[in-house]
Amino acid sequence: MAVGVAIVGATGLVGRTLLRLLHERRFPVRELRLFASERSAGTVLEWCGERLRVERFAPERLRGLELSLWSAGAELSRQYAWEVARRDCLVVDNSSAWRAHPEVPLVVPEVNPEALQQHRGVIANPNCVVIPLTMLLKPILQRWGIRRVVVATYQSISGAGQRGIEQLQAELRGEEPPVRVAPWGIAFTTAFHRLDAEGWSEEERKVVAETRRILGQPQLPITATCVRLPTLGAHAEAVWVETEQQPELEMLRRHLGQQPGMVVLDEPAAQRYPHPAQARGSDSVYIGRLRRDDSVPAGIIGWIVADNIRKGAATNAVQIAELLLFGGH
Repeated sequence: MAVGVAIVGATGLVGRTLLRLLHERRFPVRELRLFASERSAGTVLEWCGERLRVERFAPERLRGLELSLWSAGAELSRQYAWEVARRDCLVVDNSSAWRAHPEVPLVVPEVNPEALQQHRGVIANPNCVVIPLTMLLKPILQRWGIRRVVVATYQSISGAGQRGIEQLQAELRGEEPPVRVAPWGIAFTTAFHRLDAEGWSEEERKVVAETRRILGQPQLPITATCVRLPTLGAHAEAVWVETEQQPELEMLRRHLGQQPGMVVLDEPAAQRYPHPAQARGSDSVYIGRLRRDDSVPAGIIGWIVADNIRKGAATNAVQIAELLLFGGH
């Protein structure tokens, strides 16, 4: 069954990737319409040999479409998502607007697809760090149990959008960037997300809250430190997991390697482990550097790398749509 599809926020990094993914995954599109802000309206994007003009977003313009994929920011989503859903057009939203809402499922298809059964027309796509993190934690939780999680993230500046990329590129050329997402610079340094009065960033709080919700573990002891790096294409995460029972490493490698969407690259003697350049452009979550954590009675340390624009955002959204409309792809 072919469906009418809208991409809201079509001119951004995630929006353009959604456009490519619909073609790559052979999503059955009957009609495709592209929307963005007034500033970007009129832009022409190519898709499957067609030249599609981007329209200024207005909820009534989605009438007659069955699916909308949103990557236009939380403010727009809060204002219009439910209005669009009431018009019988499913909303898969990539912003943070609805991730904590009790009536909106927060879904990673490989982790909690059952949450989609409760949807009312709006589905939230999780944070780009949380998606790969929960894909690692879920099989560990099910088989060995989890006492505590500590995660440190090393995030591509592409997570700040096109403006982050442009700031990095301008600084590398020795130029003043037109817009700064990090006032003290990006090139050759690190950039924390904006901190609150208690010293936490919103990103770190998202990792804690969203991970608990997706895993169905509201009391899970978990803490995070998130930082942006001057890299492009993928996020990396170092994860310390204190377990109820100690996993045997070879069994852990085999178990993780059997999970959908995951690739284990863990050959210490050959110096094989995941790195961001390797994951760029891939829909897989790469796991490596698996080793025992001797600082706790039972625990492991791992390293995760995933393309933050694809599996961390656009691919996960399209997978959600495939499950909703077709039961998978």
